[in-house]
Amino acid sequence: MPARLVNVDRNTPMFLPFDLREWVPGEHIVHFILEAVEQISTEHFHINHHGTGSAQYPPGMMLALLIYCYCTGRTGSRTIEGATYSDVAVRFLCANLHPDHDSICTFRRENKAAIEAAFVQVLHLAQELKLVRVGTISLDGTKMLANASKHAAVSYGRAGEMIEQLQLEVKQLLEKAEAADAQDTSTGLEVPAELARREKRLAALQEARRVIEERAREAAASEQREHETKMAERQAQREKGHKPRGKDPQPPGGEPKSKDQYNFTDPDSRIMKTGSGFQQAYNAQAAVDENMLIVGAQLSQAANDKEQLLPTLAAVAPELKQEVKAVLVDSGFYSDSAVQAVEQPSEGSGHGPRVYAAVERQAHHRTVEDLTKSEPAPLKEEATPKERMAHRLASKTGRELYKLRKQTVEPVFGIIKEAMGFRRFRLRGKEKVSLEWLLVCVSYNLKRIFALKNLPRTA
Repeated sequence: MPARLVNVDRNTPMFLPFDLREWVPGEHIVHFILEAVEQISTEHFHINHHGTGSAQYPPGMMLALLIYCYCTGRTGSRTIEGATYSDVAVRFLCANLHPDHDSICTFRRENKAAIEAAFVQVLHLAQELKLVRVGTISLDGTKMLANASKHAAVSYGRAGEMIEQLQLEVKQLLEKAEAADAQDTSTGLEVPAELARREKRLAALQEARRVIEERAREAAASEQREHETKMAERQAQREKGHKPRGKDPQPPGGEPKSKDQYNFTDPDSRIMKTGSGFQQAYNAQAAVDENMLIVGAQLSQAANDKEQLLPTLAAVAPELKQEVKAVLVDSGFYSDSAVQAVEQPSEGSGHGPRVYAAVERQAHHRTVEDLTKSEPAPLKEEATPKERMAHRLASKTGRELYKLRKQTVEPVFGIIKEAMGFRRFRLRGKEKVSLEWLLVCVSYNLKRIFALKNLPRTA
């Protein structure tokens, strides 16, 4: 008896159902996203209220379209446009409309205030569902690729060499043109075009060096404040009769380094070390609560997290910030001044959130002695702020709290990069990239709320 196979007939016309919801299960995330976006106010959206020109797509639909596509790993405007034809859930979301890629890109680019408001309102939704737990939050950063190639960058030193070479070539071209005019002959070159090409390149390289020099001055001003703080701390130790460790730090120079980079495609991006080597990137920062919800997000151009504790904490929604009791960070975020600023007393409270920073390298393997010890030895009176932080983290409370960090913020970045497939920004320039990072965080939060909402509740 021959094998029986299901008949596949592509020639017979196929019809969509009368209601697309027949093909989109009731438990599908697209329904939840639509319900959530309906609760977001439209007052912040950029809308043409004059009624002129072509009819506009409803802002709620466009926001839901972006969020759903970012959740499912589609971030390019042309890819999203294609999904309105090929993805049944997207066709249902758009009610069988097909916004073109230009409309999608323009909506994403022009609605910063609306996306900022959506971030806060999504957190309000999580609060109503009793899913927000911000007693302890964890902060971290991850490198996200910029929409630019590192090969479109030039270093400060190389730019100087290229400027000298181009200036020499311009001089040679002018000399050839003058000689040809004197002898009434042809140079065999299109001198005006060659001159224009080199002068344009010269202007770009000179601008690159100017920007790098300006960045170096700004960095020096910031480093000078840090230098003065360190020197004041060392002087205080001397006044108490203690000898500071090591030599006094040298003041910042303020001159650009030869290897400092400028990117012509996205000048705001920076060369940063990633898991795949040095890439053109941004440093995306997030503050995450105990339920793995992003409660604060901001973007940095710095390759490290050294000065990101305060701005990332400041990005936490104001109504949630008051509930924060502990902040968990790794050693890259730590500085005496930043911790002091976070923990200083605020109105109506004895002190701000307590910071737990891993200032010492911690081994992955724990010995029997580590498992049995309860509290570290008492601190000495002359202990430095860094030693006091190490003592705080070594306490039983500190150890138990810090376990939460690797269970919350680190998995969030993994989900964004792997499950959502977001590894590279589509927009350029820090302001627009910051907007896109916030859109990613809104999309992640709705995806996370949907998962939490459907988890079985324990008594």
